[in-house]
Amino acid sequence: MAPAKGPVGYGPGDTVSKQSTEGAAARPAPAERARAGGEVSLAGQVVLVTGASSGIGRAIALACAGSGADVALTYHGNQAGAEGTADAVRGLGRRAEVLRADVAEPADVTALARGAQAAFGRVDVWINNAGADILTGAATRLSWAEKLDRVLAVDLRGTVLASWAAVELMRRQETGGTILNMAWDHVLGGGTKGEYAEIFCAAKGGVYSFSRALARTVAPHIRVNVLGPGWVETAYGAELDPAVKARITDAIPLKRWAHPEEIAAAAVFLASDAASYITGQMLVINGGAVT
Repeated sequence: MAPAKGPVGYGPGDTVSKQSTEGAAARPAPAERARAGGEVSLAGQVVLVTGASSGIGRAIALACAGSGADVALTYHGNQAGAEGTADAVRGLGRRAEVLRADVAEPADVTALARGAQAAFGRVDVWINNAGADILTGAATRLSWAEKLDRVLAVDLRGTVLASWAAVELMRRQETGGTILNMAWDHVLGGGTKGEYAEIFCAAKGGVYSFSRALARTVAPHIRVNVLGPGWVETAYGAELDPAVKARITDAIPLKRWAHPEEIAAAAVFLASDAASYITGQMLVINGGAVT
């Protein structure tokens, strides 16, 4: 028996309504943009970034704004960080809206989609960056089962729920849309040793496989791709034992960790028309490390 159609399955029988916003009306449909030749620009687009208070999410929000996009950005606990990101986006001359959401909760995700649509009229690019932090602070004292539950709830369940919400919005847009999900380069090779790697491979491996399946479901109207960063200079790297960090760095061919801005640059590329013929793929940004 074939699996039942999901709540946001997109097929030939689904209708696509016209958008009323001027920005959307001025933007050609996906196939027309591809024939015109894509460029690495998000000018005139609306991008939603979850988990944009700090680190990679903040860098992605700023890179999208720098490329010409207006940005809706979310936070769960760090409102001050999110407001700081929004101020930086506005400093680049773009609009920014801050929305609170626990992406593991369906009601919050529904409200997030409605809030973004109310603020901007549409969402052209939805980037699921939000993830549970079990590597720093009080979370390090949780049991392994609690850490697993937290990462599966936010990183995997949250990505699935938010992706479904994005599809519901984008399938009604003549211009379609793009969804980017955040995985991990190690999912392709089993990760490193230890419980942390096992937990993240379980969750991020699910994100990778889900995204590839979703890409087939929603094509050709919507593109879905995955970002696969390796070791990135975030709060975890700053707190890591220097000897451990040096050992990890030595195994990376480029002999350094990525900066959040380099992950953001990859996100802008995949979100732009320059990647208009790419869907269902993971772009690995890991300095050449063999996973």
